[in-house]
Amino acid sequence: MRRLLPVTDMTAPETGAGEVPARSSGPGVPTAGEAPETPSNELSVGGREWSLDELADAYAYPEGDGVWLRANMVSSLDGAGQHDGRSQPLSSDTDMRIFGTLRGLADVIVVGAETVRLEGYRPARAREAFAARRAAAGQGPAPVIAVVTASLDLDFSLPLFTEPLVRTLILTGAAAPAERVRAAREAGAEVLVAGDGAGVDPARAVAALAERGLRRQLTEGGPRLLGQFVAADVLDELCLTISPAMTAGDAQRIAGGPSVAVPTRFAVVSVLEQDGFLFTRYRRI
Repeated sequence: MRRLLPVTDMTAPETGAGEVPARSSGPGVPTAGEAPETPSNELSVGGREWSLDELADAYAYPEGDGVWLRANMVSSLDGAGQHDGRSQPLSSDTDMRIFGTLRGLADVIVVGAETVRLEGYRPARAREAFAARRAAAGQGPAPVIAVVTASLDLDFSLPLFTEPLVRTLILTGAAAPAERVRAAREAGAEVLVAGDGAGVDPARAVAALAERGLRRQLTEGGPRLLGQFVAADVLDELCLTISPAMTAGDAQRIAGGPSVAVPTRFAVVSVLEQDGFLFTRYRRI
């Protein structure tokens, strides 16, 4: 992997004309919600593989006690946030390794109900590679999964609710269907009210999680949920993978839903490159 921005001692030298970085063999891309312990795509700097500690340092949350909401999304060159309803076709082994690193740093993963259904979400797992770092930060062994939903139209027999290492949270509104709220609680999920109507107020959702000590927040979409966070002006950081692929069609962008009166400006923090994929980080100005 090359660090393109900022230029540091981890920025790899340019390859020769026509030279393509090597790609090692190994397992394929894992199922949604999981990331490989040993990727098939080596992350290297000047011929040296990046360790997970180095990746974790590169993506560390800001120090301090404040809440920080970051998003992790992938987009094609022509702006598609998914293909055939899923983000996996746009991903890569390296993307999944960064995906796993971001999860390994988070207190909570906030995700929309539609993404849970489409991507086949499973409980977050504890990873030995991040155990010491999480313990030092006062975190549990794995991040909490928090599902944002107005209708609670979810299959509560799935492992996300029946087999989580950490109890799954449901974020919903005060007017959510009472029978579905009961079903969620009976399945073992904890229901948090973060809105006066049926839906969730994005700012209240962020605050409700922070009140539980879950201040290092990560959202993985989908596009509608990310759009709501942007419109509410509560998104602090975007980690965007730009996939070297074109999809055409009418796929959603990475953020949808309500528009903002004035575009929210972000500043670039870093850009990494591997096999044509760009791994970018932007922070709200």
